Amino acid sequence: MPTEERKEGYEIREVIQTTASNFFNSLTNSQTPLAVVLPTAFALGSLSTVVGTSVYRRYFRRIRNAEWITPDVFQKRKWVKGYVTNVGDADNFRLYHTPGLGWRWPLKFRRIPAATKALKDKTIHIRIAGVDAPEGAHFGRPAQPHSAESLLWLRNRLQGRTVYCQLLRRDQYNRVVAIVVSPRLLPGSLAIRRGANLSIEMLKAGCGTVYEQSNAEYGQWGKEQYMSAMEEAKSARRGMWKAGTNGETPAEYKRRYANSSPIPTSKGPGETDSTEPDASESPRRTWLSRIWRR
Repeated sequence: MPTEERKEGYEIREVIQTTASNFFNSLTNSQTPLAVVLPTAFALGSLSTVVGTSVYRRYFRRIRNAEWITPDVFQKRKWVKGYVTNVGDADNFRLYHTPGLGWRWPLKFRRIPAATKALKDKTIHIRIAGVDAPEGAHFGRPAQPHSAESLLWLRNRLQGRTVYCQLLRRDQYNRVVAIVVSPRLLPGSLAIRRGANLSIEMLKAGCGTVYEQSNAEYGQWGKEQYMSAMEEAKSARRGMWKAGTNGETPAEYKRRYANSSPIPTSKGPGETDSTEPDASESPRRTWLSRIWRR
């Protein structure tokens, strides 16, 4: 386990163990018989370790990148909170996972790296679910109309902000497909239930089309709401529909170039793609780390 992750775990457990130690000292300083003190101390010590580890795993352990996501996270469709460090394409971005407390004042004791180099292999490459944005220029292929405007819209909406992501699965490029919700100043579960679905907001703004492949995901909103949002943008001639509704869609664009070469994924300046993880950053597969990661 990397030093910074181990340090955070130790800090959380230390608080609980200190509380248990103080309680033990109060017992030894009293007239309590030794036969009661020793079993009580052992039980409290064991309990503090178990509780501290459980609290850290559930509320404070950070998912460093896509390689650190275990299958059970996708099976449970877990929601995570994070900070958007980079928007490299009009339908995907980089997320720095910020679990638990300590990221904001007045309880700020954890920090998000500011330097691009410091973010290497420490972000999750998120592919926004249920939406397909106009393709930018890739390896000599021309950009689609409105691709630059869609990218600018997404950057203005996400860059440097906190969002909630429901992690669904990995795609063929090892990006993590996720439902993305903007919190709208609401905390926790309220932000997820009442926040703005980013995919639907993109569709309403005319910054993409509904993704309709067989593995498409629409979350609790359903495909109908996505289609309705896109039709609203078409009727109002917003964004990519400004010149009409007969233009080439992102899906049609990709099919047209499918026989030439694969369309590469986008990544932020200075950030490596999660398909090539740094071995030094990968979780160590010792028996202790396997127990820790469960």
